[in-house]
Amino acid sequence: MRFGIHDFLNAQPLLVPLKRRAADAGLEIVTDVPSALADRLKSGELDVALIPSVEYLRAGGQYDLIPAMCIASRGPVGTVLLFSRVPLEQVRSIALDRRSRTSVALMHLLFAGHLKPGVSLHTASPDPQAMLRDHDAGLLIGDPALGWSPPEGVRVHDLSEEWFRLTRCTFVHAVVCAGTKVPGDAPIRQVLDEAREEGLKQIDGIAADCARRDGREPGLYLDYLKHRIRYRFGAEEREGLIRFRDLCLHHRLIPNAFDLEF
Repeated sequence: MRFGIHDFLNAQPLLVPLKRRAADAGLEIVTDVPSALADRLKSGELDVALIPSVEYLRAGGQYDLIPAMCIASRGPVGTVLLFSRVPLEQVRSIALDRRSRTSVALMHLLFAGHLKPGVSLHTASPDPQAMLRDHDAGLLIGDPALGWSPPEGVRVHDLSEEWFRLTRCTFVHAVVCAGTKVPGDAPIRQVLDEAREEGLKQIDGIAADCARRDGREPGLYLDYLKHRIRYRFGAEEREGLIRFRDLCLHHRLIPNAFDLEF
């Protein structure tokens, strides 16, 4: 079974134990950026994948959601940032991190009333300096955003924090979905549950290893993985995903509403 997952810092507590268990579990682990994982699941190249939550909603019930693990946050997260050189009402162009889709939808939900109708959107590489050089604003996700110090005068909005302020709900950035070829009795749920719990017990070591690899402060990584990211898909995550679904439907970002299928 081909399982797709991104390899950003926030996924390491899931990815590290999954790689360790892959052979025994009959999994082939495929890493890619979130937007590409969604495309590869849709094409049938992957059987199961951790994909942007908005792509699960856009699929309109085509996928089964496997509530064994997710990437979620409740309040400031530090890795989903909208930043601008001018007030949002004056923004004429926005550079969008090409790796993300859920964050783009979230930006529309949160700031539709602040952005001009004619604002131009451009996909871009995750380089905040280049984004600001060529555009009024940028939307950046993942590792390049963590601990980023914006230039003087640049306004920064943490989209997870803004979502929580608006809804008081957890925001679910990515969910695990099974394609149509996966049999309903496949043991993937148990494999993912066990991997998640193993990873949560090893967060201290994973944070230290990642910090050593990147040459950065371990405390930044530990705080992020232990206190900013949520990995279990529970009642609060379900509530947040349903609220996101309803708002996406209201703003015509998804074609139709449907009950979450597990």
